Amino acid sequence: MNITVYLGALEGNDPALAKAVKELGTWIGASGNSLVYGGSKSGLMGVVAESVLQAGGKVTGVEPQFFIDAEVQYDGLTELIVTKDMTERKTKMIELGDAFIAFPGGTGTLEEIAEVMSKVSLKQLEAPCIFYNLNGYYDSMKELLSHMIAMGLSTKERQEGIYFAETLEEIKKILDR
Repeated sequence: MNITVYLGALEGNDPALAKAVKELGTWIGASGNSLVYGGSKSGLMGVVAESVLQAGGKVTGVEPQFFIDAEVQYDGLTELIVTKDMTERKTKMIELGDAFIAFPGGTGTLEEIAEVMSKVSLKQLEAPCIFYNLNGYYDSMKELLSHMIAMGLSTKERQEGIYFAETLEEIKKILDR
């Protein structure tokens, strides 16, 4: 299974983030799954790639040309796909993915997983869209999605396929369905 993971190019200030993303990457690599991600060597992105590769897994990085020019790509990827821009990058990462995980990240992570949520809700994509809600990071997103339903702007049916997982074990259970 190709698991697309969206996450930050910064490490953040909570050591639990790097620890959890390393565990996620190690599991992806050791379980025979493959990682699709943004291709960077920076921050949490670099940590997940390194952990998958160290566990014997395959890693596909997808980066726009301007990141290649800035030399931020992770060396040693199984495959590096270069796109013309961020829009093409998002499209390619969705095309390659069989499941999608939003690890805690910044605005780029939010933009990327929002497109996946939209496609899942419109039934244009049949794949789990998982928020890794480590230490409650995505509690506000969970509340917002519930608020959308309460306001009549979304439905439970439209949000089928969107999950929140507190632990790696919960992610594994979702992916085993």
